[in-house]
Amino acid sequence: LAQGLPPVQSCCPLLAAMGIGRDSRHKHYKTGGRSKTSIKKRKYEMGRPATPCKLGAKRVRSVRCRGGNMKYRALRLDSGNYAWGSENVTKKVRILDVVYNATSNELVRTKTLLKNTVVQIDAHPFMQWYLKKYGVDVGKKKKGAKEGEKAEDEQKPGRHVVAKQKARAAKQKLDVGLEDQFQSGRLLACIASRPGQCGRADGYVLEGEELAFYKKKLEKKKKN
Repeated sequence: LAQGLPPVQSCCPLLAAMGIGRDSRHKHYKTGGRSKTSIKKRKYEMGRPATPCKLGAKRVRSVRCRGGNMKYRALRLDSGNYAWGSENVTKKVRILDVVYNATSNELVRTKTLLKNTVVQIDAHPFMQWYLKKYGVDVGKKKKGAKEGEKAEDEQKPGRHVVAKQKARAAKQKLDVGLEDQFQSGRLLACIASRPGQCGRADGYVLEGEELAFYKKKLEKKKKN
């Protein structure tokens, strides 16, 4: 450049102020016309880039929001609180795998945890609770005398406890779909919280018609 000339300025000064906005002033009318921008951007219209939560060792970041409120942005999670609705019990369990997402198979491939994602969780905390309440080991198949000998070696509960367990078990009927899953040690569950907003991946165990629905989806996915 020749000496004495002013420095070259950016051809597009708006690039420096670009960001994610949630306003509607910049949009076209239904007829195709554009409105004149009467005011500049406002902070209350600000948006933030999406940060999807992945399956992995826990990593959560806090974000300060309008009014001093806080959001907790989960970047990695590997456990959560899951409710077994029909039994009215909740346990903290490990999330083992992501198996289905209605939005995209890409989210399954990358193991992204979002609300309403179907995941596989560890069934052992629920199996231990079921054994304690009903005296039935749902995770093991009957293997005859050998298993009976092992059971004798273990400490047995008192007669009063056994009577209570039998009375409960007489009224209890376990869902066939859940019983098959207990054999494998994994349960299908659905995430009900929003990991990117509250920093948690909590949800509920799938059962009944909802379980049958997602099983059909997974079988269809395998065929394809």
